[in-house]
Amino acid sequence: MGPVSALVLYVVIWVLTFLVAIPIRLQTQGDVGRTLRGTHKSSPEHHHLRRKALITTAIATAIWVVAALIIVSGLVTLEDIDLYRRFGPDAPSALD
Repeated sequence: MGPVSALVLYVVIWVLTFLVAIPIRLQTQGDVGRTLRGTHKSSPEHHHLRRKALITTAIATAIWVVAALIIVSGLVTLEDIDLYRRFGPDAPSALD
């Protein structure tokens, strides 16, 4: 795995983890009881994005390390997940 592939993998894992973390412990304006004029009751009042970004970075780094070790070690290869023989030299081409 090259450095660009490793970076792309980390960014994808970080973004997915952040999207999971955003709604956790979110307090909306409706929960607090103070709705500003022109906003919806489900608008965030306290979102704690900095803390969530730091926690996301720690969790995403741990997940990325495990995924990178699996990829680099060759524990799981493309041949292991190619159930229909669509990849590799024996794969049928589009011209067949």
